[in-house]
Amino acid sequence: MTNQAFFGDPAAVQGAVAGSSLTLRGPEAHHAATVKRIATGESIDVVDGSGHRLSCTVVDSAADAVVLRVDAVSFDPPPETRLVLVQALAKGDRGELAVEAATELGVDAVLPWQADRSIVRWRAEKASKGRLKWESLVRAASKQSRRTRLPEVLDVLDSRGVARWLAGVQCPVLLHEDAELSLAQYWARTPAMGAATVAVIVGPEGGISPQEVELFVNQGAVAVQLGSNVLRASTAGPAAIAVLNQLSGRW
Repeated sequence: MTNQAFFGDPAAVQGAVAGSSLTLRGPEAHHAATVKRIATGESIDVVDGSGHRLSCTVVDSAADAVVLRVDAVSFDPPPETRLVLVQALAKGDRGELAVEAATELGVDAVLPWQADRSIVRWRAEKASKGRLKWESLVRAASKQSRRTRLPEVLDVLDSRGVARWLAGVQCPVLLHEDAELSLAQYWARTPAMGAATVAVIVGPEGGISPQEVELFVNQGAVAVQLGSNVLRASTAGPAAIAVLNQLSGRW
């Protein structure tokens, strides 16, 4: 069984060697000792968010400091195929649910998208608060799924900003219910590209406007569908990420 994971200071995690001592402090120590009730003698993992993992044994557990013995050091290299979820802002908690599930499924980055038909609007200070909330969700979901790498939360972009961003993406796909090509068919027709970024674009509750479809297609995006069922804004992205994990060999 995989150990529970906690985030450590990146410099300390990256500098640790087997047999050395490491101390968790602050919120992570409180979470381990008080919330999770981690006791002396138990095994936990400490990660840095960029691929490094320490397998540790708890030497002493207190709310303000958890002292650990490092038993083993490992590193998870970044995946060859980078998956990015371009998630339109959605009402309620649907966008947040999508980000949380995509993180658990292994997405490498999420890009908040202010779509034409988004009811929710991130402007000025609200954009900063929204990004911080998504970063908090990503961190919590990464701990729950015991990832060593934290997905990056990019700055919110409007549709024209997303179109410009797509210029640097090798495989942009646009989830659309009227698409004739399935995601699996698209992938089968895509030549092997080695290290590549795959962007999955998911619209809001009202769908993607025709102007946005044209804008993204002109930047190389291909409209695809996942099947005959129409998925919610909260489930479409994670479903596509799961399919791409299988198609790309990440799973």
